Amino acid sequence: MDAVTELLRAVQSPVAFLALFAVLFVVGKWVNDALSSHSVDRQLTAEDNPALAISTAGYYLGIIIVYIGALLGPSTTLLWDLVLVGGYGLGGILLLLLSRVINDYLILRGFSAQRELIEDRNPGAGAVLFGSYVASAFIVAGSIHGEGGGPHTALAFYVLGQGALIAFTWLYDLSVPYSLLGQIEQDNVAAGVGFGGGLVAIGIIVMRAVSGDFVSWAVNLQSLGWNVLLVFVYLVGIRFFFDKVVIPRHDLNVEIAEDQNVGASLLEGAVSIGFATVLFFVL
Repeated sequence: MDAVTELLRAVQSPVAFLALFAVLFVVGKWVNDALSSHSVDRQLTAEDNPALAISTAGYYLGIIIVYIGALLGPSTTLLWDLVLVGGYGLGGILLLLLSRVINDYLILRGFSAQRELIEDRNPGAGAVLFGSYVASAFIVAGSIHGEGGGPHTALAFYVLGQGALIAFTWLYDLSVPYSLLGQIEQDNVAAGVGFGGGLVAIGIIVMRAVSGDFVSWAVNLQSLGWNVLLVFVYLVGIRFFFDKVVIPRHDLNVEIAEDQNVGASLLEGAVSIGFATVLFFVL
């Protein structure tokens, strides 16, 4: 009897958190569907819309990342842990949906991201939104991980992290000889994939900067500022490294803007994410 009791105690926590994740995932889907101006299910099935599928995959992956970030926080009692993880998870879902608005007005500025997804079925725009959802989820996960803070610090670091993504968009656009947003609007999938990978890389480093215990605004903001500055220089350098070392006989900008080479952009994104992951563990 004692063995059965111990077994039940051992499995109740994993079962409870798995059940909570399933509930939050379904809630996240329902909220996303309710706030969309189109039928998500119809676009994904009857219309076979690849752009929306890519974007939605990023949103769903974002829910998972946020939940893991909440789950890895400090533990107390099972009931209180469920309340905290559920609350932060739900808040993270709302922030992911807010990221969609930020995408439309500040990252993919100059044209409607939703029009690109639904009317043009633009996979390049879908890749950018995928990257933005995942990057935002990393930022939220880092913000809610650790002790000493609360919802207000998580929200503040989310806003600052979104600012870093917007700044990276401008920097990336300035660093290439073509119009980044113009190429994406013209259905250049390669441009969207490469940039989306860069957004994920930025999200990983910002997560590293905002995760951990909250000491004070001065200490944590200084750490965030140095990390963001470092990663901006780092990722621009990685793009140069990729161009001159990985494909030394070809120009990456030509491959993306003129040849619309999705393979080259996938490699660019993978290298950016890989180096950002290494930097995450080195810092």
